[in-house]
Amino acid sequence: MFTGIVQEIGSVVSLREGKLTIEGGAVLDGLELGASVAVNGVCLTVTSLAPGSFTVDVVPETLRRSNLGGLRKPDRVNLERALRFNGELGGHLVQGHIDDTGTVTAKTREREAILMRFSAPDSVMRYIVTKGFIAIDGTSLTVTDKQSNSFGISLIPMTQNLTILPDKKVGDTVNLEADIIGKYVAEFIRPSGSSVTAEFLKDHGFPVQ
Repeated sequence: MFTGIVQEIGSVVSLREGKLTIEGGAVLDGLELGASVAVNGVCLTVTSLAPGSFTVDVVPETLRRSNLGGLRKPDRVNLERALRFNGELGGHLVQGHIDDTGTVTAKTREREAILMRFSAPDSVMRYIVTKGFIAIDGTSLTVTDKQSNSFGISLIPMTQNLTILPDKKVGDTVNLEADIIGKYVAEFIRPSGSSVTAEFLKDHGFPVQ
């Protein structure tokens, strides 16, 4: 489990034969074999360590469902160590299980902020809520607006400095993970004879559209 607060930008050393090696700094401090690290929002397990780098296994399913398959040396990636449940939760609960990929459709600047728009498949858009959470390449962000097949976000200067999102260009692919709470709510309100209804959730403070 992660928070979506990127701790460091790493760089790709190599991706071959199902193994991805990443060069890092602070994230390596105390890192052990078997630990979980989110790479562009994908939860991966450390299989080997070397001075200044770590290696994870990436299976074909992971490569198909994320943008990791397109990585090349020396691409930059967002890195986050697994959440410890004894400190501050700065973002939101992120599983590191990518729902699908999206595409950058617009990128503009508004004073100090960068406004970005992403298209996403219906399987993700059904969970998008204005002012709700979305993890993009592992970065916890707030949805500023929603349309039928796209949504917008605003990058503050801190996020611009600490993540790879400002590197993204129109047409680039990003990893998307919808808010886990939204996914559970959607499952609960499916027609199944359950006593949990959309009206019930709305009355108890959940954002239901």
